[in-house]
Amino acid sequence: MAYADTPPEGAFIDLPQGRIHAIVRGDGPDLVMIHGANGNARDFSFDLIERMAEEFRVIAFDRPGFGFSDDFGGVESPIDQADILRSAALRLGVENPVVLGHSYGGAVALAWALRGPQEVAGLTLLAPVTHPWPGDLGLWYRITASPLGRYLILPAIAALAPRNAVQGTLANVFAPDPVPEGYLDHLGFDLTMRRDQLSLNAQQVNSLMEYIEAMYPGYPALSMPIEIVHGTADKTVGISIHSDRMAQEVDTVHLTRLEEVGHMPHHARPEIVVEAIRRTFQRARDK
Repeated sequence: MAYADTPPEGAFIDLPQGRIHAIVRGDGPDLVMIHGANGNARDFSFDLIERMAEEFRVIAFDRPGFGFSDDFGGVESPIDQADILRSAALRLGVENPVVLGHSYGGAVALAWALRGPQEVAGLTLLAPVTHPWPGDLGLWYRITASPLGRYLILPAIAALAPRNAVQGTLANVFAPDPVPEGYLDHLGFDLTMRRDQLSLNAQQVNSLMEYIEAMYPGYPALSMPIEIVHGTADKTVGISIHSDRMAQEVDTVHLTRLEEVGHMPHHARPEIVVEAIRRTFQRARDK
């Protein structure tokens, strides 16, 4: 489905179960980008893709059910999402990529590496979800993942939520860093507020813990270079719960801590993220 204000920027890859949308730019070694919760590939085309397209062939996917990708039956598991994106990457001739994942997309990138460790040159993870966390995600996710939330609350939000409410949510995600001017328009207000996407996002986030619990014991066996960039002021994905533990438990992890930076390091400190991507590639080449 096309949206007048935010048309597709990329190509569609046909798979047996549906279509995946990918923005493809540049030439060189393959760099795959996987966005976070309730986002789409336009998060990367706002700035990061153009920074990298002179050095890499960048492939930024819309995860299944997000942006312009089909929902593939409402897939919840980051492992299943990784398998779908791996299949799409194969159709594009992607070989031995560096895989970048932001936030929830970090879990999908890790699932990709666990499923096909010989297929991945390295990982660059930005504020990634990696480990089980204490407590739960709160009342909002419990309600919105329930039938009541899916069939009553989320449709009402999708239809009625004012633009300033979405801007407020973005401000909380970016804090203490500012939201870049024009970011919401580029990301697509209409895309992010679709009822089906809001519902799938709630289901995915609410079920993520069980998949992370199954995945994280396998991390120490990963032998590819892993670069992580994470802000110390991130209130969405806490660095001490996730990235600090990765650095302690996985020998190949190099963690860059960004003091007083929030959940969006690729917007707040893009030059540091660019260097982390280059370092991942260089470490992979030097192995």
